Amino acid sequence: MGKKLYVGNLSFNMDEGSLNDLFAAYGTVESAKIITDRESGRSKGFAFVEMASDSDAATAIEKLNGTEQLGRSINVSEAKPMAPRENRGGGGGRSGGGGGFRGNRY
Repeated sequence: MGKKLYVGNLSFNMDEGSLNDLFAAYGTVESAKIITDRESGRSKGFAFVEMASDSDAATAIEKLNGTEQLGRSINVSEAKPMAPRENRGGGGGRSGGGGGFRGNRY
């Protein structure tokens, strides 16, 4: 199993193909995914890259962390496991009908 890397401070002009090529110089890339905004589709400025082996990942971190890519100094580190999210359920609204004046009806 490979090792997942976090890549931060990416240029908004970086695409997944370029990101894949950048990391492929240091080992086998299993996946490269730039995280985008759901509504606009625009890059959020960070990505996750999964390398085929721990040694490939270590080499990529060593060689790429702090380097300038498309005018931005990128941060490359081992990705941390995703923390469990709070229940962000959709409650909060009023349910039921009614509303309006509730006085005597004569």
